[in-house]
Amino acid sequence: MINRILTHDQIQHITKRIAYQIYETNVDEEEIVVAGINGGGESFAKKIIAVLKKITEAKIILCKVDMDKKNPLKSGVSTSLSEEEYKNKSIVLVDDVLNSGTTLIYGTHHFLKTSIKQLKTAVLVNRNHKKYPIKADFKGISLSTSLSEHIKVDFEPKNNAVYLE
Repeated sequence: MINRILTHDQIQHITKRIAYQIYETNVDEEEIVVAGINGGGESFAKKIIAVLKKITEAKIILCKVDMDKKNPLKSGVSTSLSEEEYKNKSIVLVDDVLNSGTTLIYGTHHFLKTSIKQLKTAVLVNRNHKKYPIKADFKGISLSTSLSEHIKVDFEPKNNAVYLE
């Protein structure tokens, strides 16, 4: 059984709210690095960036974060920006769904190897099944689901949706 949890309009509203929260947290920054984890995180990061560019004069930089989500320890984490490009900057690490916390914790670990101003996390859907002590600073919705249920996020043009399967 599939249930739609968020509609396109609700996702647009959440994206705008999170972008404003990011802006408020970084109001004095000249540059903000928005780091999207490969897949849905990168898509959500691009949506947030589109809003940020409308509301702030700060330079908004997209950083793509790549890892094997099933085994990030083995694959390691790589970014489209060099360490020098995000050093001493404010970073927002973005993913679409916070399930166990694996991708966020390994992504966070990668950025914390460098001197940065601050690191915040943003997710569209926060599930309450974390194996690691990580939280989302900015979140769209929080869901208490069973471990057997799956969250599916579609970022189709003009038809974004989140489903519970």
